[in-house]
Amino acid sequence: MAELAGQTVVVIGGSAGIGLETARRAAAEGADVVIAGRDPGRLERAAREVGSQRTAAFDATDPAALAAFFHDLPDPFDHVLVTAGGPRYGPMLEMAPADVSRALSDHVLVAIEVARNAVPRMRPGGSLLFMGGTGGRKISRELGIASAATAVLPPFVAALALEIAPVRANLIAAGFVDTPLSATLLGDQLDARRAELRATLPIGRVVGPADVAALAVHLMANTALTGATYDIDGGQQFVS
Repeated sequence: MAELAGQTVVVIGGSAGIGLETARRAAAEGADVVIAGRDPGRLERAAREVGSQRTAAFDATDPAALAAFFHDLPDPFDHVLVTAGGPRYGPMLEMAPADVSRALSDHVLVAIEVARNAVPRMRPGGSLLFMGGTGGRKISRELGIASAATAVLPPFVAALALEIAPVRANLIAAGFVDTPLSATLLGDQLDARRAELRATLPIGRVVGPADVAALAVHLMANTALTGATYDIDGGQQFVS
């Protein structure tokens, strides 16, 4: 039997990369998938790929837009994955106060607003899934505020899991994942980074979106899992 048969999965940030691959895998496991993101064109293409009948284009960091999105969803639904947003790097003393505040709080504030709006309409045993990272656990001048922002997420998600039970909450901490975003960030250095990872990672290959999607769907389906952080970086944090 398909693991998510009869369930509804909402993917915020689902038009590309990890979000799109998770939407695709959830649909293959029998779920009805709702895809949200910022770009209407990419959402339309993603919906065709996945077979999703419902999409929404909005900025997940806008609380009013996020609330309106969940208000318009038919209920009940079962799982929400949030991949929107990313880390901010650079020396802390070169950041404006507003940028420091956003770097430390953006992921947490989005997660709280998702929980506030989604949980009352979710089935017991459903789950909220958030994305973090393993790379920010290293302290360096280049990473700057990203290390502090990374450290906030595991205890936050653990505490949230207690507050929203019987709905579950978990955190996926990824290392380098070979996505279109990674390609944009690295540019002509992408191939060199892939080669370096293939040579150094214990798994002998680069982690891709399908790897993270497989973990995400497992966390949705396994109702014994809540309040925890799951690393998926191919061992990158141990050899970097």
